[in-house]
Amino acid sequence: MLQNCISNLSLAHEIVVNRDFCFKVSSPPADSLESRVTQIVHRAFWDSLQEQLTCDPPNYNHAVILLQEVKTMLQSLLLPGHVRLRSEMDEVLDMELIQQQVDHGVLDLHRLAGYIINTMASLCAPVRDPEVGALRNLKEPVELLREIFRVLGLMKTDMVNFTIQSLRPHLLQQAAQYERAKFQQILDKQPASLDNTTAWLQAAASEEASAVSARSPSPDSIGPVSTSAILNRAYIRLLHWDPQDHRYPEVSCSRQNYLTLHSYCHLRDNLLIIRESLVSLHFPPHPASGLSLSTSMFLNLNECRCRELTSLSSTPSPLPPSHIGERVQGFLQATLQGGPAKRSPEPPSALRLVSAELANLGTAFGRIVHFNRMVFGPFYAPILRKLLFPPGEAETEDDSR
Repeated sequence: MLQNCISNLSLAHEIVVNRDFCFKVSSPPADSLESRVTQIVHRAFWDSLQEQLTCDPPNYNHAVILLQEVKTMLQSLLLPGHVRLRSEMDEVLDMELIQQQVDHGVLDLHRLAGYIINTMASLCAPVRDPEVGALRNLKEPVELLREIFRVLGLMKTDMVNFTIQSLRPHLLQQAAQYERAKFQQILDKQPASLDNTTAWLQAAASEEASAVSARSPSPDSIGPVSTSAILNRAYIRLLHWDPQDHRYPEVSCSRQNYLTLHSYCHLRDNLLIIRESLVSLHFPPHPASGLSLSTSMFLNLNECRCRELTSLSSTPSPLPPSHIGERVQGFLQATLQGGPAKRSPEPPSALRLVSAELANLGTAFGRIVHFNRMVFGPFYAPILRKLLFPPGEAETEDDSR
């Protein structure tokens, strides 16, 4: 049950956040053991069916079972408005009548296959028209049935993706409430499921308190630490988190997959590419040295715009890689401080060459963070309250949402 909660939460989150999310027909790698075993099993199955259909008299027992499966798959593709087609399918693919035809030796398998192909043609997406049309050229029963199942599998995937596209606007309206409720179900089953989140926020709170102290001219002028600043710093920490040393906070990996492992790691990869591109611009690689992939991607930019970067630099000395990373993270932190409704901040002058990439990065990062705070704000609030206001102190904190 817990695994189902996590799976449903992960699926809903991916549908909402990832506009390009879709299902694809999975198949094992061509040279893998799984692929070879699958091919052997499938070949044995279809060879057995071939023997049954070519014997005298033909044995249609397995063919009838396959026809029933084909009917079930076709019915799964029908929409509520397909009342007449559903009734027609029940009439033509009447399994009791088909069994009686088998018993009397009068089953016309090609006639049934023709009806199935026509029905598939009326239900398939336009992109499947060539594959459905190719079925009409197949005359051998076993090959025809095998291809019918293959194309029906593709059509089912198309229908699932169509359903996802149809549900996305409705999920967007209820996504935050749905994910919060699902995560609460996980907490009900595992009450200690916020330990990593507490440690994550505690580390961010300590860093933010140190930063506030460093900016204050005197100890007496130190102001309170903002919960929003703590959360922003916590999100920035995820960009360079090492999963080998610490476990991810539960609220950022309700499937420990999408929000952190996919979204954040994708953002982190973009950060590395931006940083290496700028480093390559400041430090042109020696022709004989080996080039990293990201540096090679920006080689043309290095050759064409070195002079422009030099003119943009406020100092003649090159920008160290560590400073580039700090400036990129500073830009992202400024983006979070501005909030989703405010205009994105201007990138630092040293990063102006990649301002478009930074703007896209900041927009994506802000959207993910904003959604995460909408969903998990009620879970952050009590943790931050305990960190900032120990028992006995006045509680005048900001709303973490």
